[in-house]
Amino acid sequence: MVADVSAAPHAPAKRRSKRGPAVWVAMYHSVSECPDDPYNVTVTPACLDRQLGWMSDRGLRGVSMRELLAARARGTERGLVGLTFDDGYADFTSCALPVLYRWGFTATVFVLPGRLGGENGWEPLGPRKPLLDVAGIHRAAAAGMEIASHGMTHLDLTKVTDEVLHSEVHDSRHLLASITGTDIGGFCYPYGYLDERVAAAVRLAGYRYACAITPGPEGCGDFALPRIHVGTADTPARLALKRRLARLFGRTVEAV
Repeated sequence: MVADVSAAPHAPAKRRSKRGPAVWVAMYHSVSECPDDPYNVTVTPACLDRQLGWMSDRGLRGVSMRELLAARARGTERGLVGLTFDDGYADFTSCALPVLYRWGFTATVFVLPGRLGGENGWEPLGPRKPLLDVAGIHRAAAAGMEIASHGMTHLDLTKVTDEVLHSEVHDSRHLLASITGTDIGGFCYPYGYLDERVAAAVRLAGYRYACAITPGPEGCGDFALPRIHVGTADTPARLALKRRLARLFGRTVEAV
């Protein structure tokens, strides 16, 4: 579930003079044929295929956040689009992976290790959808996808105690590392909500970056990377418009 502010009437962001192009990050959730979608978090496999095809036709390549940030550090990020899938739905492996493979793209999957094999209980409306289990995480990682944390259980971290915040941020990273056998470098704020306390906790937990929706409090930098929500209504024309508007409204990952 996400607080989608893609179309919110924000004032244009002040442009920073930096080297190289600004790149954008697409925020997906569930990929399935489910028509009951009150939160606009589902795209069909055919829709995802058209959207990724649109990117490819324009010389763009979808990559994980890990790959995107590594390319940015080298100054080779031109032509890349970050692809992220929030909540760790089980349909990622059955429906999204085949489409990503067809286009030769990678992505980051933000999973909830406190709900492995469970369902999307944080959404009061809409259908119950299964979440990735350990086997699903292994399959996604084996396919070259980045596994990253979405917290333990999908809470609004700005409203929890320091003890719960530590568990959601710190414990989720270590649990995912034990499952994958690799370091977990990325975090994603549930609902896109963060403040200075939450961003600081993520940084102290050892993550290298965190994804939000808007840039977040001043000075967060890579610990509040903005993204563009992509839904089933996003035709190629709408994607082209979102791409043009992304930098104007401060929704891109700036060069370093």
